[in-house]
Parts: sequence; C-alpha cells; structure tokens
Amino acid sequence: MSKKRVKNYKIDMCNGPILSKMLSFALPLMCSSVLQLLFNAADIIVVGRFAGDNSLAAVGSNTALIGLITNLFLGLSIGSNVLIAKYYGAKDRKSLSNTVHTSILISMVSGIILTIIGVIGARNILVMMQTPKEVLDLAATYLRIYFLGMIPTMLYNFGSAILRGVGDTKRPLYYLTLAGAVNIVLNLFFVVVLKLDVAGVAIATVISQVISACLIILCLSHEEGGIHLNIRKLSIDKSVFLEILRIGLPAGFQGVIFSISNVLIQSSVNSFGATVMAGNSAAANVEQFVYFAMNAFYQSTISFTSQNYGAGNYKRIYKILLVGQACVTTVGVVFGNFVYIFGGTLLKMYTASDAVIAAGIVRLGIVSKTYALCGIMDVMVGALRGIGYSIMPMIISLMGACVFRIVWLATVFRIGKYHTVQIVYDSYPISWIITTAVLIGCFIWAMKRVINKVSSSQSDIIAT
Repeated sequence: MSKKRVKNYKIDMCNGPILSKMLSFALPLMCSSVLQLLFNAADIIVVGRFAGDNSLAAVGSNTALIGLITNLFLGLSIGSNVLIAKYYGAKDRKSLSNTVHTSILISMVSGIILTIIGVIGARNILVMMQTPKEVLDLAATYLRIYFLGMIPTMLYNFGSAILRGVGDTKRPLYYLTLAGAVNIVLNLFFVVVLKLDVAGVAIATVISQVISACLIILCLSHEEGGIHLNIRKLSIDKSVFLEILRIGLPAGFQGVIFSISNVLIQSSVNSFGATVMAGNSAAANVEQFVYFAMNAFYQSTISFTSQNYGAGNYKRIYKILLVGQACVTTVGVVFGNFVYIFGGTLLKMYTASDAVIAAGIVRLGIVSKTYALCGIMDVMVGALRGIGYSIMPMIISLMGACVFRIVWLATVFRIGKYHTVQIVYDSYPISWIITTAVLIGCFIWAMKRVINKVSSSQSDIIAT
C-alpha cells in the first residue's frame, strides 16, 4: 500500500510524453505558488480594506525587500532540487539520502540567519529605501514579525524542493491549501476583530508558515527510499553541500540581483508619493499571480532537465525546453493580458481609492501585458540550471537585469521629460528581451559542450 501511494505522487520524467507530464507536474505547482502568494495577498487586501492606504503601502512595499533578503537562501533550495532530480534520475539512493538530510539542515541554519537579519536590520533597511515617514513605523513592524517565521519558511521551501525533484508537486499543494485557509481566517480575526493592523497580518502569516513547514517535514519523515527524512541523521555531507552551493548560490545571487533592481525601482516609485506607492504595491501583487503561474514551468524545466541529464537523455532535453517555452508563453500572454483588461476590478479588492487604482493600472499596462517575456527568460535559465550551469545565467542576469536597470534609472529616468513612473516600468520588458537573447545563445553553446564531452568520454572507453 505504501509503495502504491509513493508511486501515485511521483512522475517519470525520463520516458513517455513530455507535455502531459509537464502539465501534471506544473499545475499543482502553479496552484501551490498561487496559494503561497495568497499569504501576502490576504495581508494586503485585509489591511487595504480595513486599515487604510498607509497600511497597504507599508505591507506592499516590503515585497521587494523581503525578496532581496530571502532570495539568496531560497536559491540554495534550487540547488537541492537539481541534485535530488539528478540523483533520482541516476537511481543513486545513497547520494539522494545525503542530499535530503544536508538540505534540511541547511534550511534550518538559513532560517536562523534570516531571522536575525530581518529583526535587527528592518528599520535601517527601510530608511535606506526612502520609505516615507508616514509608512515607516508600520512597515518596520510588519517586517520584524514576518521574519520571525523564517525558519518554517525555509523548511517548507527546501522540503518542497526535495519533493519536486522526484516529481511530487501535489502534496505541497495540499499543505499550502490548509495553511492558506488558516492565514486568511487569522488575518480577518487579528485585523478586523482585534484591530492589530499590520502586526495582525504578519502574525497570521507566521502561524500559517509554521503549519506548512510541519506538514512538509512529517511528509518526508514518512517517505520511503532515498528521500526518507530521519531527523536523527541530519548532518552536512561535504560533497553534497559544495554541490548545493555551486548550483544554488548563483541561483540565489540571481534572485538577489533581480530583487536589488526591484528595490531600486521601488525606491524610484517611492519618490512619487504614497498614492503611487500604494498603486504600485497593489498592481505588483496582482502581477505576482501571473509570474508564479509562469514560474511553475521554470520549476518544471529544472526538474525535467535535471532528471534527464542524470539519466543521460540529452536529446530529450531539447524537447523539454521547447515544451516549457510553449507552455510559459501561452500562460504569460493569456494571464498577463487578462490581468490588464480586468485590472480595475482586481485592484478594487485591494483599495477603494480611485487614485490608487489609476496608479496601479499604469503599471499593469506596461509590465503585465509583456510578462510572457519574463517567463521565456526564466525557462531558459531553468534549462541551463538543469544541466548544471548556474554561474552563467547569474552573470547574464546581473548584466541584463540589474546593471541595465541601474543604468536606465541613472540616465533615461533622470532626463526631465522622461522622469515619469511609466519610464521606470519600461525598464522591465526591455531588460527581459536583452537577457533572453543572450541566454538562448549560451544554452546552445552549453548543450554542445555537454554532448561533445559525452562523445569524447565514449570514444576514450572504446579506445581503451
């Protein structure tokens, strides 16, 4: 019975049709990502409707900053995901088990470090971001409480990465469904009934994170085979740790790079006042649903590519990339334009202010309509990571996203007639196009290198 249960949750990514299996993998992951976003969306909606625009701006403006602080460590979970998928595809049970136990211990240490950084540095970082005085105290309160939940947040993300590596995206969805429901109920209770304002939504988020982390750890503890988690065996395997760092750190730095550019953009947006801030925050939150719907195919591309790389199915990797790109483009175009067309209605869930809604629609008209470009870029990154190249996409992203946007804000945005919030938003689609073009060339080169290396090794064996 146990074997049947495990078999039902796992997906054979190395054989059979790619599209149907990728959809089976991606759809639960997409729903999981959306539910995870609901943690923050529920915070923003509740404070926007029941606490006011300053509270809305305080919670929403923290999104980019939270991403900046956490992305480096979340990148390590991508390293875990790649290794789990690789060893699972190669049927290396010992390495698989070592990766599971090393990953969980890394997640706990990461959570402790993030808690210290967030609690101690919250206010100073917000001041550096030019957060308006009327929002500063509320934003600092929210941020400090939010970071008290970093240990369970890291545990959940690393645990989910382990399950994704073997094709299981369904159980993380079940756990987030429960945690998300608890989060929404507690948001309403703490804010509407107890009048705790931003502190209430932060406390609700932390509680929901604890629930999802406990469920994912229990799941791994009851697993069989290489991904079984035994708390007593938690330790750092040096070789696994170094591999996670080799793949995960560049992935984390890439996330940090994007977050730095987003923080810079947030700082530029802040200069236009609280109304534009609130509109930007609400619109960005709506867009996140589109982004994470596309991100499911980025994650799918990593896992499918990694398993096939471990199994030596190199020709199948090209097919995986094409299917991933077709899926992410479709989702990005359809969902991105849907969000723009119905932007006014969606933004009303966050605020009743017409001025804030108008400010949000300005962003949706530029970023959301072109969001498919971001998805295409991410899938290219996923394909490169899946075959073990992680530093390369990090460097390309550094140049294409962070450096380009910094230069854009320091030059074009400073010109008088171009000193508008629309010009700030234009930096997004332009940077996505540039970065994608370079990534395509790099992937072609990397795959040729992988295939040539294998051919060379086979020739040496025959000669021997």
